[in-house]
Amino acid sequence: MKAVAGNTVLTIDRIIRDLGEQVLESVRKSERRVFVEIAPESVKEASRLMFEKMGARLQIATGIDTPAGIEVLYHWALDTEDCVVTLRALLPHRAPALDSIALMCPAAEWIEREMWELLGIEFRGHPDMRHLLLDDGWPEGDYPLRKGYSRQPAEPPDKDESP
Repeated sequence: MKAVAGNTVLTIDRIIRDLGEQVLESVRKSERRVFVEIAPESVKEASRLMFEKMGARLQIATGIDTPAGIEVLYHWALDTEDCVVTLRALLPHRAPALDSIALMCPAAEWIEREMWELLGIEFRGHPDMRHLLLDDGWPEGDYPLRKGYSRQPAEPPDKDESP
């Protein structure tokens, strides 16, 4: 059963109202899609509102290295409302960090680990911050999804050496 568009708009309005001063900006892409920019220090509380109070499901979180900083987007689905609310936090390139939401929302555990490995975002309070995709010997401070990343390929073996 799909939600009535008017109800969805009311739900989005309620979320923005409940987030209050945490909202820096909101952009409605459609009646069923909204992006809400919040301060990085508000991510945990805003996620708690989405997960516990609104009953939203974390679809995925994404991290993107942009010229302005590293964006972290938490995409929350309100299935009964047929809409998605994305919480966006912009982090500085130097020492990007957020409070982890993995203890509250276990679906975030692996994606936070991926963003830590690939973009260098520290997730404070994460229950199991260890490598997920990259080798345990991967060089610290070497983040392959950061702009400007350049990894030199391994030297090919000498022709005289046999495998």
